[in-house]
Amino acid sequence: MRGFFGIGVEGLSKPMNAGSLFRSAHAFGASFLFTVDAQYPRGEAGLADTSNAPCEIPLYEFSTTAELDLPSGCQLVGVELTAGADELPSFRHPRQAAYILGPERGTLSPSILNKCSFTVKIPTKFCINVATAGAIVMYDRLLNLGRFATRPVMTGGEPIAPPVHVAGGPVIRSLKGLPKR
Repeated sequence: MRGFFGIGVEGLSKPMNAGSLFRSAHAFGASFLFTVDAQYPRGEAGLADTSNAPCEIPLYEFSTTAELDLPSGCQLVGVELTAGADELPSFRHPRQAAYILGPERGTLSPSILNKCSFTVKIPTKFCINVATAGAIVMYDRLLNLGRFATRPVMTGGEPIAPPVHVAGGPVIRSLKGLPKR
């Protein structure tokens, strides 16, 4: 799969939820982890993060929204059950994305929402656990951007294999206009 993604939380109140989220992020191949206005006590969070994700993937801790600094070209995607957010099953994930989830007993701050290029919601009746929501978003990204066989139309049918990638012949680029050495 091309591109990269990171995932993080704002205003965390339950470290074990972040530990579980970061463990899932490690499993789904996240490029980085981050927190905004939150402490990530590794000892307590490590009870849920048995893969010790921050030792395998960079963890960036930002004290404020203003400090949040993402890689060039990376688009921030807020995950929030709110009116106006795109429903996750209809969302096309950016190739370079950072997903941010809000605190367990609250919502993403207005300052974070203003920084988001997109806001998505998981179509549920009510809010779900932060770690669960993050895992659903990462799984949807994998389905959306990965090269998988198309699901069969009928139960028990054969999946339709994706087309085989064919590399073309050599490409000869013109050196016209380049200075001679």
